[in-house]
Amino acid sequence: MNQRTQTIKTTCPYCGVGCGMEISARPLSKNFQVKVIGDQTHPANYGRLCVKGSAAGETVDLEGRMQTPQIQGQPVDWDTALQTITDKIRQTINDHGPDAIAFYVSGQLLTEDYYVANKLMKGFIGSGNIDTNSRLCMSSAVAGYKRAFGSDTVPCSYEDLDLADLIVLVGSNTAWAHPIVYQRIVAAKKARPHMKIVVIDPRRTATCDIADLHLPLKPGSDAALYNGLLAHLAQQQALDHTFIEQHTEHFAETLQQAQQQQGTLAEVAQQCELNETDLALFYKWCQQTPKMVTLYSQGINQSTSGVDKSNAIINCHLATGRIGKPGMGPFSITGQPNAMGGREVGGLANQLAAHMDFANEQQLDLVRRFWQAENMATQNGLKAVDMMQAVADGRIKVIWIINTNPVDTMPDADAVKAALRQCEMTIVSDCLQHTDTTEVADILLPALTWGEIDGTVTNSDRTLSRQRKFMEGPEMARPDWWILCQVAQKLGFKGFDYQSPAEIFREHIALSAFENNGTRDFDLSGLLNLSDQAYDELTPIQWPIHRREDNSPQGTKRMFSDGRFFTPSGRAQFIPITPRSPQSHPNAKLPFILNTGRIRDQWHTMTRTAKTAKLMAHIDEPFVAIHPADAQAYQLKNNQLAKIENELGTVIARIKIDQGQRQGSLFIPMHWNAQYASHARVDTLVRPYTDPISGQPESKHSTVSIAPYPAQWYGFILSKHPINTDAIDGYWVKIKGNQFYRYEIAGETAIEDFTLWSQAILQDLATHAERIDYEDPAQNRYRTALLKNHQLQAALFIAPTPELPPRNWLGSLFTETELDNKTRLNLLAGQLSGAKDEGRIICSCFGIGINTIIEAIQTDKLTSVEAIGQALKAGTNCGSCIPELTEILTQTLKP
Repeated sequence: MNQRTQTIKTTCPYCGVGCGMEISARPLSKNFQVKVIGDQTHPANYGRLCVKGSAAGETVDLEGRMQTPQIQGQPVDWDTALQTITDKIRQTINDHGPDAIAFYVSGQLLTEDYYVANKLMKGFIGSGNIDTNSRLCMSSAVAGYKRAFGSDTVPCSYEDLDLADLIVLVGSNTAWAHPIVYQRIVAAKKARPHMKIVVIDPRRTATCDIADLHLPLKPGSDAALYNGLLAHLAQQQALDHTFIEQHTEHFAETLQQAQQQQGTLAEVAQQCELNETDLALFYKWCQQTPKMVTLYSQGINQSTSGVDKSNAIINCHLATGRIGKPGMGPFSITGQPNAMGGREVGGLANQLAAHMDFANEQQLDLVRRFWQAENMATQNGLKAVDMMQAVADGRIKVIWIINTNPVDTMPDADAVKAALRQCEMTIVSDCLQHTDTTEVADILLPALTWGEIDGTVTNSDRTLSRQRKFMEGPEMARPDWWILCQVAQKLGFKGFDYQSPAEIFREHIALSAFENNGTRDFDLSGLLNLSDQAYDELTPIQWPIHRREDNSPQGTKRMFSDGRFFTPSGRAQFIPITPRSPQSHPNAKLPFILNTGRIRDQWHTMTRTAKTAKLMAHIDEPFVAIHPADAQAYQLKNNQLAKIENELGTVIARIKIDQGQRQGSLFIPMHWNAQYASHARVDTLVRPYTDPISGQPESKHSTVSIAPYPAQWYGFILSKHPINTDAIDGYWVKIKGNQFYRYEIAGETAIEDFTLWSQAILQDLATHAERIDYEDPAQNRYRTALLKNHQLQAALFIAPTPELPPRNWLGSLFTETELDNKTRLNLLAGQLSGAKDEGRIICSCFGIGINTIIEAIQTDKLTSVEAIGQALKAGTNCGSCIPELTEILTQTLKP
């Protein structure tokens, strides 16, 4: 790469919205500058980016990157690492058969990497044992689509959100999990105020800011709600009988089941614990609004009956003919940037490539012949939870984990950690040296990551886009497809001598078209014979892709417009649904239902997003949200710490009293891990219960207890460099600041000697440093600061309660080249007289805190979110903070 700035179009590395980006990148002598803006031409976002996407350029530094292959912690060259893996795989197959090998991969892989992994495992090693972390987020939606349509086909396009008159958001905090989709809905409602928005979610979330109706249903009761809707639509003669008769099967028995199960409107309201008037209004809107999109996500999928819930939704769309038409359809939105691409190549253990299945003998033979695969697997492999159990009991001897972090994200996460640690060979390909999963690996392989690789991804509405390289990674890091191909070639398998991602993609296209002729949904035949240049220049396009009369590729906005489905009969299938309760039930010892999910500015297990202070500013600690009545009953106070426990483990989190939380339920974010917090791996509390069809875990409904954390002291540490947290016996959480690190800390055991204790923690920073101390043992208070060359190196504050000085002013001192005498005098006070405390950051894009917003509302008499934006810029970039600005405005203006 030369020294001049280059502008490259790519896609965001985060959620399944699949936003287009324009990257302006310029290499410098000591660092690498990256400017990120939204791609105005990309149909997923038309130039908008959320705060995570906007900050992506701040995460591309090489700090913490894995630099070299390693065996048992020792650096080795690539050939040694790959030969060791090859020898072990060959020996294991010879001794135990191919099913003793497993791959666990990721929805963040590019399609080309995914394709090679699936081909190697299913076609040549000869086992179905490749599964993906997408099993944890959208496999129930996949199974629901396949049962109804005969194929894993998302029928909708994002354009349908612009055209709908009723959008129903089910089990999705879209405002935080998919902000650009949410902003698109906001814009559509602003343009067409008659549009109705309904949010169905046990919690009142930020998404409810635009809702005309919020239905806080009983957790797990979604199928009863939609069975009731189907029965209501029939009662009100709101069905499309022509569509039902011409294009579907099994309607009569499905309706009968719904009518038998749900009874009257009052009975449905009682089952779902909803206000009957609100439920009647929702059913009325569904009855009277043809242009209806149901957007659903993890609240539906992450359940032991997630597939049934998905089909209950689809049943209502089929019964009214609301599919395949503008502004209509059941729309599952995915969590990861290439969850859809993984589905296309067969990344799930129960799929073949190109949306084909083991159960179909013709399709199995087709893939075998296309790959010329002599060792072709003939049956489904183990799904994620079963795969980890097979590792635990020794059936799987070798597991290769690629681009994912199951020690944090799998249910019963401590059991998964133990299983991987004792496995005969655990291989981890990752871009980072230190994750909770790399720590249990026998062999580590340094992989290139976003910005360093070329390939394709597919987003939630079937839009296929290019990710493009704009920088160099570590010298010894390699693309995942290259690593896999090297092992395949060393195993003696033919068909893995690819020279580029473009070559792999051409094979992927060819397989999708092979003996297809319109019989399968996934079809890229319009891109056949794609040249390297055309691959480089590929613009976003929705599959299936065919050819126009002028021979140019033509994508497909929405599916099933002709009423033809991919079932043997060509008709969509109604699925009779019997609602089932979640597998965990509250009891006297474990009285609370634990719900897990995302927050606005973090992504998965924080391996990328925690690297930038901007994304840590909004919510910087793991928290547990609890209803005020429950907090009072269990003597829990806002901002103190709590222990959340069950028989599987313990989480410690900051208490957040939240009126929007249902009584009897708790919410904890999924993101924190052992690299950033002492006791915050929330999936240690999630039992490994799964949907019997999809294998997706029930991450939204674990039973737990909660009690105050018996802290003897609270405190925080600010440090120019990371500290050794092993010296902290208790709670800690690590937070990236601007040129410093912050640690919030607390402990159950009293500190006997503050000076010795602090020296043990800060010893790496203390050499040749000036130390300033304040100690009041009677009050259990202690403060110390370290300075070197008149620059702040560290500060530590301890108190008996969480009431400690604000961290903002102290944090700002780390950017100062020299502290004056006045500042030094105020160090141990923790604040400068008259200095403004910004407060908790609300707008991450511009760093605007809550205190600044409240002051502006009061001083400038602001009465709208738009006025706040004009005064402070808050909410004018990505818009993710607008729901919170609305809430702050409402509370501040209360009489």
